[in-house]
This record gives sequence, C-alpha cells and structure tokens, in this order.
Amino acid sequence: MRLLATLVAATALATPTTYVQAQQRDDGSFGDAQLTAWATLGLVAAGAETGRAAEYLARQEPASATDVALVAMARAAAGDRPEDLLPRLRAHRPGKLVNATIWTILALRQAGEPAPPALVQALLRAQRPSGGWSWLRGGASDSNDTAAAIQALRAAGVRGKPIDRAVAFLRRHQNRDGGFELTLDRGSDAPSTAWAIQALLAAGAKPGPATFAYLRRLQRPDGSIRYSVRYDTSRLWTTAQVAPALARRPFPLR
Repeated sequence: MRLLATLVAATALATPTTYVQAQQRDDGSFGDAQLTAWATLGLVAAGAETGRAAEYLARQEPASATDVALVAMARAAAGDRPEDLLPRLRAHRPGKLVNATIWTILALRQAGEPAPPALVQALLRAQRPSGGWSWLRGGASDSNDTAAAIQALRAAGVRGKPIDRAVAFLRRHQNRDGGFELTLDRGSDAPSTAWAIQALLAAGAKPGPATFAYLRRLQRPDGSIRYSVRYDTSRLWTTAQVAPALARRPFPLR
C-alpha cells in the first residue's frame, strides 16, 4: 500500500517541467544541441533549474544560422552570455531562409542586443499576402513561422498592421478542439498550439481558455505532452516546446 501511495503521489506531482528535467544526461545535455537548447528554454520559461545545460551548450559549435541563434538564445536565457556566438549573430544577413532571420532577431534580443533594422525590415517584407510567414522566402505560410515572426517583431518594437494581420492569420488556424494547426486542415498539434499562445501573448491578444485546455488534454501521467491526439512522437521535444506557453511566456524570455 505504501508503494502504491508513493506512485500515486509521484504521478500527481508530475509536470512537463519535471518530465523534461528527468531526461537530462550526466553531461548536461538532453540528447543533442538542438534538444538541449529547447529543453533549456522550456525550463527557464517555467522558472526551473537547467542543471549543466548551459555548460554543455557552450561546448557546442553550431553550424547553421538557425542553430547558432537557437543555441545562443538558450545560453542567454540560462544566464550564460554567448560572447563567442554574438559576432555571427550580428553579422547575419537576410537570405532565403526567413526563419534564420527570425531566430537571429530573437537570439539578439534575448542577449540584450538591439534588433538590427535591416533584419527587421527584411522580416516585414517577407510577410505573405495572407498575413503569415513561411520558413523560406516565397514559400507558403504556416502558423509556426508566423508565430515566431510575431514574437521577433514585437521584440523589435514593431506594432500595428503587420502584427494585426499576422494575428488574424493565426486565428484562422485554430480548430474547434481549441488547438492550432501548422497548416489548414492538417489538424491541431501541441507545438503549433504552444507557438500560437506565445505569439498571441506577445501581440497583447488573449489565447483563450480552450487553447490551454487542449494542451492539458494531451498531458500524460508522467508529465509529458503528446504531439497530438492522433500522434505521439518526440515527447521531449514536444514537451519542451509547450513549456513556455504553459508558463505564458513568449520569446524572448524576460
């Protein structure tokens, strides 16, 4: 009976935060640099300890512009100023990959650096007629990149019509179950819903209780979050991405 009571109590206390923390390895990582960065951002957003994650990330040498920005952002959020990566972020020039520009802005702002006007203007020009953004220039818009763009532009001080159009685009991707979908008719999923929550909060809009209820329905007894009602994959990545939304904290984390 005592063992059963202990298991029941442990299950009752399980949260997305405790699930993520339990996945950390002895070297401070959560598997690889990307997963570690996401886990770090999720834990920092929840106000939880990150262990030796920042130390692990500081030993990495990210190659792509998006990986540089993601690792730098996670390190900065955890209190480790990424001096070695800041020159690469400052030197970033807008190219075909719109998400690289988005993440560079977010990473610089997380580190307390100003958003370069050239990057902000490039991101504004990349907004599609639908009001959304794609991960690459000229591509089809999706809710995740739109949500990230909203947060980057708000972090750069942008207000008004571009943000309003983007919020309207996001709203069109919300389903009756309260969740948001990546693209129309794809079906709701947890990461898309989390991104939408963060973006709406950054824009000063209300996500609504149904949105949070959707995420709570996907939480498992061990605290982890399913990808969606139909699919259960990449639990750590999904749970880490959802954590900032549950904490009601958009990027960059303050």
